[in-house]
Amino acid sequence: MDDGCGPQNNCRLTDRDATLYDQGSPYGTTPTMTHSTTRIDRRFAELKNAGRPGLVTFVMAGDPDFETAREIVLGLPKAGADLIEIGMPFSDPMADGPAIQAAGLRALKAGQTMKKTLQLVRDFRATDAETPIVLMGYYNPIYVFPVAAFLDEAKAAGVDGLIVVDCPPEADDELCLPAQQKGLNFIRLAAPTTDAKRLPTVLKNTSGFLYYVSITGITGSAAPDPQKVHAQVAAIRKATALPVAVGFGVRTPQQAKAIGQSADAVVVGSALVSAIQASLTPDGKATTRTVPAVLGLVNDLGQAFRGA
Repeated sequence: MDDGCGPQNNCRLTDRDATLYDQGSPYGTTPTMTHSTTRIDRRFAELKNAGRPGLVTFVMAGDPDFETAREIVLGLPKAGADLIEIGMPFSDPMADGPAIQAAGLRALKAGQTMKKTLQLVRDFRATDAETPIVLMGYYNPIYVFPVAAFLDEAKAAGVDGLIVVDCPPEADDELCLPAQQKGLNFIRLAAPTTDAKRLPTVLKNTSGFLYYVSITGITGSAAPDPQKVHAQVAAIRKATALPVAVGFGVRTPQQAKAIGQSADAVVVGSALVSAIQASLTPDGKATTRTVPAVLGLVNDLGQAFRGA
């Protein structure tokens, strides 16, 4: 049965969607930020014009060490990344699978701090003024920074958006609304368990894009079912004109291409941090294979998208 968003149809952001996005959604889900002003907004508009999904890459700041992570991040756009998520290492993650948990622990062991994560963004911005950067992680490291100083420094460093998985909509006053007041997109997650009653609450102050979690469970724990994803993305589009990025469990170019038939972007993270891990010495140090392993996989993923 055709759900209207299968591989035979192009269900990415349309001209009509973009008009709704600029003028205000009839569903009352358009965020309070001024649109068409952020790098994230511009990048999704460019992808729409190109008629293809975007590749969102996730790597952990400071994994396996600051300099290697810096070299990886600086190389991602040329390799094919359209947007970049940088993980903020935290000792007690709740949504991360084993690969990303291990990446965070490697980074912390190597001395990564929030200050260094923001420095990584500043270093990237010195070479790239266009590729959007989203910081992803948990509230605790932001809270202890504390919040106001973090938002000021993140904006000054060149961060474009935040994904903070343990900040629910009911706590928007804590971080979401202050972040948007600083001009940062606040990106929320929806999951297969997000029903029609809950979705409007999730969307209320979301901006930039909606991150759809394609599986129930932690990152990298299972492969998504493309047909189920297409149906869920179609349902989400009835409630918002925001771009929809799909992640959790996407590891190969073939999977990414299948998911990209309906998504505006596809997020790949566990596969990249696993490539880092596989390239390290037994004691967790970078080798000459580390950077090429990650950038090579990103190149393969990017080539698949450009053929989608």
